[in-house]
Amino acid sequence: MTRIYHHNDCLSHDPGHFHSENPGRLGVIMAELRRAGFARPLDYAAAPLGTDAQVQLAHTEAYLRLIKANAPLEGRRSLDPDTVMSVGSLNAALRAVGAACAGVDDLVAGKANHVFCATRPPGHHATATHAMGFCIFNHIAIAALHAQQHGLERVAIVDFDVHHGNGTQDILLGKEGMLYISTHQSPLYPGTGQLEENRAGNILNVPLPGGTGDTTYQGIFSDEVVPALDAFKPQLLLVSAGFDAHKADPLAGIALTEKTYRWLGQQLRASANAHAGGKLLSVLEGGYNLDVLGPSVAAYIEGAA
Repeated sequence: MTRIYHHNDCLSHDPGHFHSENPGRLGVIMAELRRAGFARPLDYAAAPLGTDAQVQLAHTEAYLRLIKANAPLEGRRSLDPDTVMSVGSLNAALRAVGAACAGVDDLVAGKANHVFCATRPPGHHATATHAMGFCIFNHIAIAALHAQQHGLERVAIVDFDVHHGNGTQDILLGKEGMLYISTHQSPLYPGTGQLEENRAGNILNVPLPGGTGDTTYQGIFSDEVVPALDAFKPQLLLVSAGFDAHKADPLAGIALTEKTYRWLGQQLRASANAHAGGKLLSVLEGGYNLDVLGPSVAAYIEGAA
């Protein structure tokens, strides 16, 4: 069963009408999921609010205080040139944290075999101490560290967003039992994710040139990502599911289509089945073309079912 965590609070994070990371992203995703005919019905659940303790699994107490102090009571406030908080942003970010942690709980308890968190803002650029790149709290890193509280000894994250998840890498660097794998366009924001940053059994970056299409991407993923997962044998597989590597996305230059997102769902499902007892958690990261975002997410979820 695939469980979809969502909450209308995530629509209240409003960095501005012309901002790429706007509420319309979730609107088109939820509309497409309800329209699409899935072979297995989706189970919808309300994302709970994350707790301070959950946030502090990956972020410092001082950073959490800073975010709360900057949460505006009216208007908007910029945390960095790209990351803006509105009146509803704090609750939206906490719903993203709560969804990711609840999803881990569900998977460990056997209540679902795939959880997709249709939440925003995204998270993989947020470091332990800084917001950046549209991201406030790093909910995929929080979920990985939350999983350790269940006694899981090996947790893997695969990040197929077109941008490198610098925050996730920073938070999990050197952490025992954590594997972070990222495929991303390079050079591109934020400029990290180079081969020299790789650490055996902990960090695997797979930088890709602009223009990489479906066939080339699938070959690289099969040759590098799948064997790394097979060697690590994760007990839980987490996914930073960004859809901005689509050929129509305005913020990057990788040329994937819905075909590859469905294929990625299938490959990650196979890895979860082989090593993690089927436990697969995906959280929404990027994807900024509203015409292709909904179908891309639906294709991925169908593949991962």
